Amino acid sequence: MSSVEIVLLAGIGASLLLGVVLLVRLRALATPPDTTETEKKLIEIKGQFDQFSVQADAREKGIREEFRGNREEITKAINELSDTMRKFGQHQTEQQEQFRNKLDDKMKELRVENSQKLDEMRKTVDEKLQTTLERRLSESFKTVSERLEAVHKGLGDMQTLATGVGDLKRVLTNVKSRGTFGEVQLSLLIDDVLTPNQYVANYDCGKAGGQLRVEFGIRMPGTEEAVFLPVDAKFPTEDYERLLVAVESGDIEGIALAQKALAAQVKGFAKDMAQKYINPPHTTPSAILFLPTEGLYAEMLRLPGFVEGVQRELNVTITGPTNFQVLLTTFRMGFQQMAMQEHASEVWKVLGAVKREFTRYGEQISAMGKNVHAMEKHVEKLTTRKNVMLRALKSVDEVSEGDAQVFLPNDAPNDPDEEDETGGDTDQ
Repeated sequence: MSSVEIVLLAGIGASLLLGVVLLVRLRALATPPDTTETEKKLIEIKGQFDQFSVQADAREKGIREEFRGNREEITKAINELSDTMRKFGQHQTEQQEQFRNKLDDKMKELRVENSQKLDEMRKTVDEKLQTTLERRLSESFKTVSERLEAVHKGLGDMQTLATGVGDLKRVLTNVKSRGTFGEVQLSLLIDDVLTPNQYVANYDCGKAGGQLRVEFGIRMPGTEEAVFLPVDAKFPTEDYERLLVAVESGDIEGIALAQKALAAQVKGFAKDMAQKYINPPHTTPSAILFLPTEGLYAEMLRLPGFVEGVQRELNVTITGPTNFQVLLTTFRMGFQQMAMQEHASEVWKVLGAVKREFTRYGEQISAMGKNVHAMEKHVEKLTTRKNVMLRALKSVDEVSEGDAQVFLPNDAPNDPDEEDETGGDTDQ
């Protein structure tokens, strides 16, 4: 609602209020006691009403004039506001156009700059990728070359190994060579564990005038006289190879026949050792049959009760490389215990000699104590005599040192004890 309408409504309300007041007064004067006064009042009221009408007309006219002026001012203000808004819109449009143009220019510059930076980054990435790719390819080719060289070297080693296996096979084909192979392995094990004075190679068992000699005789620890354990190496290659071929082919009958033949041959070796090399008291009542491979020894263990039966019947123990090394370790521990016992007896002897010397030392200390005690008593007696002489000479005046030197010259050398008591040289 505008201000003009508010003013009009206020004027109308005031007019209605005056009319109501006049009507109230007219009703109050409807039954007057005096007609003349009533007429006067009516005339007065009429005059007031006329005056009020004139004032209302004038006020209404003024209000209308004011409304007209306000309307003109409002119209003018609206026109000015429209012009201002139109100018503001044009200004805003111009600013937006300028901003759009600047934004387009900045975006173009940014695109150009981004394109340049992307090109630089692409070049840098391409260079790094190229460098990294070349380095990786070089390293890969180098690694492949090294691996190929290692493979080539390995193939050469395999060829050498194959040649060596062929040579070994040719060596093991000969019975004498097989014996030499087992003897060499046995010798290496013994040399690695025992000292040279603990075994004898080609030991004479005391039979057939020294013609029967076992490969090695190991001295038994803990005996006063030298007693040796006979040890011989055997290598039944043919029967063992037949057994391996039968196992690879899955021939059950062939496996059984090969195992039987292998057991018979090993048992024959054990009988031969029992007859030739077991000769107490030159040797122990038992001997050792050494099998140079763990596989061959495992086949002997696979036969139920075979190893125990040979040991029980022939006093020959069948061993492989591992358990024979354990046996040698046991012998070495026995020798070490013997050495410790010998050293212990020597230590006891030394302790006995020390005890004897310590007893003599105690006797000398006791004699020295007695001499010291006698010396203390002698010193006490001399001190007593000195005190007696000093009491007798108590009334005699002591002369000076110069006069004493004249009457009692000191021709004897200076006593170190006197020097110590006077604090230095007597000349001083």
